[in-house]
Amino acid sequence: MRRPRLLERRLNRFLSEPVSIRGAMAVIVWGMCLSVVLGGLVVWLFDRTDFPDLGAGLWWSLQTVTTVGYGDVVPTTGLGRVVGALIMLESIAFVAILTAAITSNFVERARRPHRDDHVRERLDEIAARLAAIEAALRRDP
Repeated sequence: MRRPRLLERRLNRFLSEPVSIRGAMAVIVWGMCLSVVLGGLVVWLFDRTDFPDLGAGLWWSLQTVTTVGYGDVVPTTGLGRVVGALIMLESIAFVAILTAAITSNFVERARRPHRDDHVRERLDEIAARLAAIEAALRRDP
């Protein structure tokens, strides 16, 4: 029960803090590696006819996740094809969502200095108005 909270905290921290290109690439690579391993394991467990060993499942999963698809190893059973479809959809969704989150983070980071300038200008304006009010109060007892 502790792991999901840790993963959730790390994901929240990742999305809330500025992301470096290196950090973004690391997340994408690790996410895709996880997809490859899980996909290879699942297809090997459910389709032993076409994937007699885990290595064949991992190779097929890598081809599928990266959309290379050499076609040298393919599922032919219905359940194997369902697993393949799920791996393809999960991988496409993962990359799309993660890319959008990282892009959004980069855009927000690029906008932040401009927003800070606006805040500084507004604070200077408020400070000037406050000084004028204080001066007027000193003149009018």
